[in-house]
Amino acid sequence: MTLFQISNILTIISSFCMGFLIWWKARDRQDALIWILLCISVGNWGIGALQVSYAKTEAVAFFWWQMIHIFAVIWTPIFYFHFVCSTFKLNRNKIIYFAYFSGFIFCILNVFANKLHLYAVTLRFNEFYWVDLTIYNNVFYYLLHFEIYFLFLAYAFYLFLKNYLITVGLRRNQLKYFLIGTGFGWIGAQGNYLLNFGFNIYPFTNFMVALYPIIIGYAIVRYRLLDIKIAITRAGTFIIVYTLILGFPFAIAIRQKAWFIELLGANWWMLPLGLMATLATVGPFLYIYVERKAEDRLLREQRRYQESLKQASVGMTRIRNLRKLLDLIAHIVTKTVRISYVAIYLHNEETDEYVLQVSRDKGRIPIPKITSDNPLVSWVMVKREPIIYEEIKRQMEDTNNETYRLLEENMRLLTASVVIPSFLEDRFIGFIVLGDKVSGQIYTPEDLNVFQVLASQAALAIENAQFYEEAKEMSDQIAQAEKMATIGTMADGLSHQINNRFYALSLIAGDTIDTIKLTDTSKCTPEVRQMIDDINHALERIQTNVIQGGQVVSGLLKYSRKGDSGFEPLELNSIIDNTLEMVQYKVKLSEIDIIRNFPADTPKIKGNMTQLIEVFFNFMDNAYDSIVERRTELKEERYRGKITFYAKPKDHGTLEIIVEDNGLGVKEEDLKKIFTPFFTTKISARKGTGLGLYVIKKIIVDGHKGRINFESRYKVGTRFIIELPLDK
Repeated sequence: MTLFQISNILTIISSFCMGFLIWWKARDRQDALIWILLCISVGNWGIGALQVSYAKTEAVAFFWWQMIHIFAVIWTPIFYFHFVCSTFKLNRNKIIYFAYFSGFIFCILNVFANKLHLYAVTLRFNEFYWVDLTIYNNVFYYLLHFEIYFLFLAYAFYLFLKNYLITVGLRRNQLKYFLIGTGFGWIGAQGNYLLNFGFNIYPFTNFMVALYPIIIGYAIVRYRLLDIKIAITRAGTFIIVYTLILGFPFAIAIRQKAWFIELLGANWWMLPLGLMATLATVGPFLYIYVERKAEDRLLREQRRYQESLKQASVGMTRIRNLRKLLDLIAHIVTKTVRISYVAIYLHNEETDEYVLQVSRDKGRIPIPKITSDNPLVSWVMVKREPIIYEEIKRQMEDTNNETYRLLEENMRLLTASVVIPSFLEDRFIGFIVLGDKVSGQIYTPEDLNVFQVLASQAALAIENAQFYEEAKEMSDQIAQAEKMATIGTMADGLSHQINNRFYALSLIAGDTIDTIKLTDTSKCTPEVRQMIDDINHALERIQTNVIQGGQVVSGLLKYSRKGDSGFEPLELNSIIDNTLEMVQYKVKLSEIDIIRNFPADTPKIKGNMTQLIEVFFNFMDNAYDSIVERRTELKEERYRGKITFYAKPKDHGTLEIIVEDNGLGVKEEDLKKIFTPFFTTKISARKGTGLGLYVIKKIIVDGHKGRINFESRYKVGTRFIIELPLDK
């Protein structure tokens, strides 16, 4: 078997195998179908050329060259041109129609090639008959062949290069498959073409024709996930190994045929056949070994960072600070893999959104949050696997499916090359957005597998860090609440001690005033009498402040006790009055307006006075803080805070009470958390424990069997709506 025959066998195998593989994997895509036709044409060339190599007569060889021209040669540039137009979505329909029309004309002419004297065949290298265009010098055939073959091929390469040069990122890297693969193929074909004009150059380049379907076929089937170096390495390894396996026995048989006949007689062929069978058995193992060694050298850097990511994923669970953990993940991914952009989004259960936590790339403005009904989120929750932008874009272009369009739009807004979901068992906790690699290389399947492992470990580490931070925060809040509770339990003892001091001061001041009144000051000088009058006035002021201090202590004692008197009929005005008596020592009532917008004959409610004072105290305290925040932040002219009370009976035996303020209000993302224990919107030194509204809800709902609702608009105001049972 000659080298030309071996190259044709490899061409047949590679072309038809790749054509079948593409049909099996991607037959729903137009460009893939066109490439299948190109593979068939190249395979037909291999079949025809193999038959030519076995032809013993000029007539038989001429027939097979006719078949090659009709079913192979002329269609390869036409299919390639059509493929380029389809790949880049170029509107060249008229030229495509003209190309196919020219191809059919060429085929019809080749049916009558002998009679029309289009070409002849001559024996070359004493091995095969080859086309010879120099015998007849048919100018018309030259021009037709040149037009179809070279002009369409040149135009296809021009369009390809034009679009390739304006493409950036991963798409540009992917197009290298076609550029390098087709470069191999067409260089191989043109090397063969020189024989048509009498150049006696052995067609070694025919092996390159066998190589390029492997590169291109692999690129289409695994369009997004295979590095161009790997494609070339695998294809080259395949060609080299199987050329040796198939060619070595035949080379020995040809060179040592006489010696084999002398040794084995008529059965001389059994020795090279046995050698071929042995090598064919060893061939797959040899191919795997050589391929692995070659890829180890090519992928040394890639496997280094993959190993680094695996090691990092193991150590992440020991980090308890969530912010530090997320920064570490972004840093490792960015620096180790050298990615242009990384962002991490985590699920916020309160708002049911995926909120940006960390991003690394100063040149981009990231999207701060994504809703849970976003198509991207819905897709990854169902698929539970990475989303690759180029694949989504390709699906969108091929199918015009609205789902793919929405996915492509969202990934483009995120500047995402790949989105890696992160699951903790069945719970989707967030996702990692990866930009392009700085090197321009694509993400391999091994890359994506490592990132999925990293995302799984990150999910566990994030869960641990969140739990630790929440536990620490709750512990601090509970400690603060316990301090407040301790102060409350001390109120009785403290009030007793303070009242004793006030009583002593009152007695001293009273006795001194009585002494002054009984003293005859008529003989004193005017200066002394004035001094005695001033002392008397000061002592009267002390007595007045002692009485007011006693009232404050009495109010604090009343506020700290939870009321042992039980439930009784209460007037709303009485509750508000008692609350104002308490709140005036914390809130500057002169800065706000208190409006009672309800009738004087509003029905009484049945409740506990002390507990309801606590409820309304919290309402007014929070409203005042909100009013101060609005005044400070918005700086509105002629703004004045106000707290308004509304009340009206309801049909089902309750009194609806509304407490409304015109303060800063609550942000939308905090609305669902307002009654959550230890959550507070207060700022600076007046920041609370976050227990006030939680306790209010317990008092209203559990203690009084009522209801409470909450409404707020940021920069507009807040209203609490409560319903309490009427006294029957």
